[in-house]
Amino acid sequence: MQTVKQTSPYVRKDVSTKRMMIDVLIALIPVVLFSIYRFGFDAIIRIVVSLVVMIGLEAIAFGMMHKPSNSENKWERIKSRYADYTINNITAPAVSAIIFAMLVPSKLPIYAVVMGAAFGIIVAKMLFGGLGANIFNVAAAGRIFIALALTNMFSGTYVGVDLIAGGTALTTLRSGLGFPQALNSYSISDLFFGNIPGAMGEISAAAILIGMVYLLIRRSADYRVIVSSLLTFVILTLLVGLKLYPYQVIDYTLYQLFAGGLMFGVVFMITDPVTSPVTRPGRWLYGLLVGALIVLIRLFGAYPEGVAFALLFANMFVPLIDYPKWATNKIKPAFVASYVVLLIILSLVVFFGVGGAA
Repeated sequence: MQTVKQTSPYVRKDVSTKRMMIDVLIALIPVVLFSIYRFGFDAIIRIVVSLVVMIGLEAIAFGMMHKPSNSENKWERIKSRYADYTINNITAPAVSAIIFAMLVPSKLPIYAVVMGAAFGIIVAKMLFGGLGANIFNVAAAGRIFIALALTNMFSGTYVGVDLIAGGTALTTLRSGLGFPQALNSYSISDLFFGNIPGAMGEISAAAILIGMVYLLIRRSADYRVIVSSLLTFVILTLLVGLKLYPYQVIDYTLYQLFAGGLMFGVVFMITDPVTSPVTRPGRWLYGLLVGALIVLIRLFGAYPEGVAFALLFANMFVPLIDYPKWATNKIKPAFVASYVVLLIILSLVVFFGVGGAA
């Protein structure tokens, strides 16, 4: 595979975009079905609203971004605006819409769903040029927007969920009671099978993993980003556990792994082909950056969760990672050494940051 001398973002394989989006929609089925099972009609209505808003607004913006023909017939002029409108312009926003819906609580007011979906599709995507041109992940941008714009709604004990903080399991971990008490409230099996409150699509690691297996088999998600982000997260979290909870290291790591939006973000958001690097080394580096940022935000940030914030921050560095002057598609020894050194430095920062060797 030869590196294309063009900075990201762009759609890497035009011929496979349709298939890739359909694969993601199929992979989301277990998560969506579980959210409907847990939250019923509340989940259905928020998914539908998100779909209508994102697909509809992208279609309107698409037409406005294309010049009409010189025909005197009004309908012909409107039709000409959509001459290049394809199935990809439906499946892509549909994927973003469902992912966004899975990031919000089941009791989130409908107007907040509309606000988040509209911000994501218009500001984070269409203003950048539309399909394949957006820098930031659409769903993550919409979630962060409503989380910051409607902070009072998502703080405290509103419907048992802090949207910024993620699932209640993580909020409990940061409540001051400490990890052992948090584990008493939510067991590892509860976290894995989704027997916890939280955002609709983030609570069942089992459903998410089913989708991940499908995407990897179909090669519609790059394993490098998934492995790199999870590897970085697990290593750094293990170091924290060794210092803070030496007798419960594994339980602490699994708790952090399955609580909040980490698994959902790693499978369905970090792997977004438009907002992630194009090169193999770039994807390894991108995964390391996202995984490290999530740990740093969870440990030292104001909020227990950090997936959406980490993802948007890492998105800003993708054009730099893919810069043609140094971008390459070959995994060279120098890159492997640099990757290991970066991981060691981050490990030291985290370990000493939590009081290691003190």
